[in-house]
Amino acid sequence: MNLIEFGRLKPTLRQISKKGKNMCSITKEQVFEAVSTVIDPEVGFNLVEMGLIYDAIVEDSCNVVVVMTLSTRGCPLHQMIKQWVQQAVEKLDGVGVVEVDVVWEPAWNISMADAHVQEKLGMGMP
Repeated sequence: MNLIEFGRLKPTLRQISKKGKNMCSITKEQVFEAVSTVIDPEVGFNLVEMGLIYDAIVEDSCNVVVVMTLSTRGCPLHQMIKQWVQQAVEKLDGVGVVEVDVVWEPAWNISMADAHVQEKLGMGMP
């Protein structure tokens, strides 16, 4: 089967909606689930439960942008963590280009983490 039609790649069947428009079946929840496999090696919790993942944008083309932060600007594992997040999302079936944007606003603080993380780190409310 020829995947090239009029000089462009034909979209796969899973990318075509009933109305004939390109559509991606990957959800934001699936991206968060994939990223939850990435563990912050300094504290032993995953990035989602740490509250470090701010957003996941899934485009109709199945390209994904993960917007995240780190607990500190000087994190020595900055590049490695970005790479781990990208690799985790790239495992999703049908994903296109994956971009990981690290932002510093809003600044992360422990109150952004799940309650059980706060408790384990001794930061929970008494």
